[in-house]
Amino acid sequence: MPAPHALIDAVARRFGRRRAYTDTTEIDALLTEQTNFVYSQAPDPADLAAARHSELAVQPLLMDVRGRALADFVYLEAVLADARSRRLAPELIRSLRTVVGHSRELTGLLADAVRTTTVPTTTEDASSR
Repeated sequence: MPAPHALIDAVARRFGRRRAYTDTTEIDALLTEQTNFVYSQAPDPADLAAARHSELAVQPLLMDVRGRALADFVYLEAVLADARSRRLAPELIRSLRTVVGHSRELTGLLADAVRTTTVPTTTEDASSR
């Protein structure tokens, strides 16, 4: 008798893996569950606004997000390279290429955002030194 999906998923997660699904209905349910979970864990925007973060206080947060996004981007590039070398479905390769492109753009935009958190030196401040 085959093990129930929940047990297989639990064992796979224990070893840092996930079970692959062949049904888009299951995938859609998992994506919805994942989205709902992440949003349920997200900080409350009102709490963030009440904290009155300065530019310098936001900087480490943005750096952390960029670091995680950059690590995912590099991993996705490797997945794309592997998909190409294995000559997987062209549709998959196109999708991965699009994801990699957007990931590259996201890491660049986050880097730009980090740069805006530095305290600019005004001409007056520079001349008083």
